[in-house]
This record gives sequence, structure tokens and C-alpha cells, in this order.
Amino acid sequence: MAEKTFNRWLVVLGALLIQVSLGAVYIYSVFKPSLGVRFPSWSATDLALPSQIILAFFALSIVFAGRIQDKVGPKKVATAGGILLGAGLILSSFAQDLLTFTLCFSVIGGIGIGAAYVCPIATCVKWFPDMRGMITGLAVAGFGAGALVFTPVAKTLIASQGIMATFMWLGAIFLVAVVLGAQLMVVPPAGYKPEGWNPPAPAAGAAKTAGGEFTWQEMLKTTQFWFLWLTYFAGCTAGLMIIMNVMNLWQTVSILEAAKAAPTIPQAAFKSITDLGATAIMIVAILNALGRIIWGKVSDAIGRKMTLVIMFGVSGVVMLFLNSFTSFALFIIGVSTVGFCFGGFLALYPAVTTDYFGTKNVGANYGWMFTAYGAGGLFGPWLAPKLMSVLQKVPYETMDKGVLVTKQFAAGNFLTAFIIAGVMCLVSVGIVWATKPPVK
Repeated sequence: MAEKTFNRWLVVLGALLIQVSLGAVYIYSVFKPSLGVRFPSWSATDLALPSQIILAFFALSIVFAGRIQDKVGPKKVATAGGILLGAGLILSSFAQDLLTFTLCFSVIGGIGIGAAYVCPIATCVKWFPDMRGMITGLAVAGFGAGALVFTPVAKTLIASQGIMATFMWLGAIFLVAVVLGAQLMVVPPAGYKPEGWNPPAPAAGAAKTAGGEFTWQEMLKTTQFWFLWLTYFAGCTAGLMIIMNVMNLWQTVSILEAAKAAPTIPQAAFKSITDLGATAIMIVAILNALGRIIWGKVSDAIGRKMTLVIMFGVSGVVMLFLNSFTSFALFIIGVSTVGFCFGGFLALYPAVTTDYFGTKNVGANYGWMFTAYGAGGLFGPWLAPKLMSVLQKVPYETMDKGVLVTKQFAAGNFLTAFIIAGVMCLVSVGIVWATKPPVK
């Protein structure tokens, strides 16, 4: 396949094929009930552990995978990532204990996700300097849409094959899909630019204040990197706080309202609340995926800095008022807005990293920038339940193994966590506005 005749949109096709498969890792909540039945000795904390570990290894492995793909090329690294992800899930299907399952599913699988994730982003920004924001948004949109694609697949497999066999089937599917997508990760020839496109002429004196190719070591020495890292951390803290807690946030709000009318929530009412929570999860997932494309396109039109200022401002204001959004309509608007902006952060920061530190080492450079996502992924989802103030323990009826039972739901508010995340986003508005490209 000659590079000169290679259609750059095939890279986008490969990127989507890879990212949709990698994004399916967010369907872990689909596995949890069946894992609890398969391993009744696992506590609620045990069941949550694999999802936390896979997120951490996902973020950490990008640092190393980005550096490697800059040296040996994205095709080899993405192929290795697909093999590791598939192997991790297939091996986890044989696990008989939590340690083995976590090592296979979370450690091996997480490293595979990180290795494959960075390659489409690093490759796409090199092929599309004329629409860098939109194309990185499109490249990562598949990651947000992965849950939509594979949730029904996983549910069908669990019902027909059982939970452990489901991991084997999904592992095989992801291995094939990611490896196929990796073969389209072709690097453009040196000096490539799209036909008919010329880089915009820099303003007077711009060459002295921006530009140049930074290695990751040089990048880490700049204050600009750390300012951008802090803002990315703030955006991911707010976004992942919401995305990882949508169901619990809605249940808390709605159960407190329902408790005003009845001392015990009837089984039908509780099921309705849960169903609405599941609907909210799907809507947020859709807006999250759309935000990656739309905000990327907007940034190409009005600039990355102005777009980030708008996104952080909107996210910050919504987070400050989210605790008062008690109706389902207002709740959906609030959480979907934050999810929409969070998708935009994931689209823009690869482009911003390239804008500030060059394209040559974007794999390694964005790997380091992406550690902000890992930190936000650990901090945000933890902060909300940690700072929740329990207001009332509400009895509710539910079906447990075919028997109607009454349980207690600890309902409260998340005001303190929302305020912290909102303030972090609003402070980021000023940081982004004041941060200028580094001097090389």
C-alpha cells in the first residue's frame, strides 16, 4: 500500500474500529450482577475492584505505549494492544478467584487498551492538520460509543452463554476488531500536507513564542504542560464523577422525592426509578460521544482556547447547580451537559497537546497528558460517594431471586463534591485563558 496513494480517511475508519472495541470496557457494570452470582463470596468492594484497576492501567500504559509507537510505528503497537486486550479477556474467562480475574481482565486488558488507544489519535492528527480538532474528536468518539454498541451484545451473550463464556467471546471479538483496525494505522510521509491546504501564516513574532517539536522530557519542563494537565484533571474529575455515578445520583434524588409521598417505596415505583436511571446512562453516553465530534469541530472554527473556556465555564456552572436539579428532565439536562463537555475534553486535549508541543512526539507527549484522565478517573468517582451526606435511609421493595423483599437505600446529597468539581472547572477557565504556547 503506497503512502502517496493512501486514503487518509481509511485511518479514521481504522481508528473507529479500534476505539469502539476499546470503549466497550465501560460496560463493566453489565458484568457485575452476573459476576456476583458466579462468585457469591466477592463483596461489593471486590466486584468494583477490577473496574478501578483497569482504568488505572489503561491510563498508565498510554505513557509507555505513546513513546514506543513514536519509535516503531502505530501499526505494531496497536496490533500488540489488540492481542493483549483479547488475551486478557479470554484468560479472565478461566479465572476462579478475584486475583486471577483482576490480573487478566484489568492488568493485561488495561495495558492492551492503553497501547491501542493512543495509536489512532497520534496517527490521525498527522494526517489531518487541516481539521485537527474535529478529527481527534471523531477518532475518540468511538470510545464513547463502545458502551452503546456492546451493551446489548454483552447482555445477549450473558443470557445465552453465561458470564465467563461472555468474556471469552468478547475477547475474541475485540482481538480481531482491534488487530484489523491496527493495519490501517499508516503514518504519512515526511512533510505531508493535504492537497490544496497550506499551514496558516503565523502572526508577526509568533515563531519566537510558539512552535517547534518538544520531546516528552522537554515538555515536562514547561509550565504550560502542568497548567494544561491541571485543567484536564479538573475536566475529567467533573466528567467521570458524573458518568461513573449516574444511576446512584438519580436514585438518590428520586427516592428522596418519592419518600415524601410514601414511607416505603413500592416495588413498581423503585423499578421505574431504576429504569429511568438506565435511560439516563444511555443518554449521557450518547451526548458524551457526540461531544467529542461537535466540540472538536467547534474548536477548528473558533480556536482550541476559546472552546475550552466555554466548555469549562459551562461545566463549572452546571456542577454548582446540579444538586438542585431534582426533576428527571432537569437531571438529564444537567448530567448530559457535563457528559457532553467531558467528551469535548477528550477530543480537544490531544489536539491541544499537538498545537503546543508538535506532532513528531505526540504519542509520548499525549501519553503524559493523559495521566490527568487517570488521576481524574480515580479522584472524581471516589469524591462523590466519599463526601455524600446521608439525609435519610429509605425502605424500598425489590425482587431478590424471585422473592419480594424490603431493603434500605441510603439517600443523601452530593453538594460538596459538586461544588469542588464546579470550582475546579471555573478556575480552569482562567488557567486556560492565561496559558500561551511554550517557547522552544
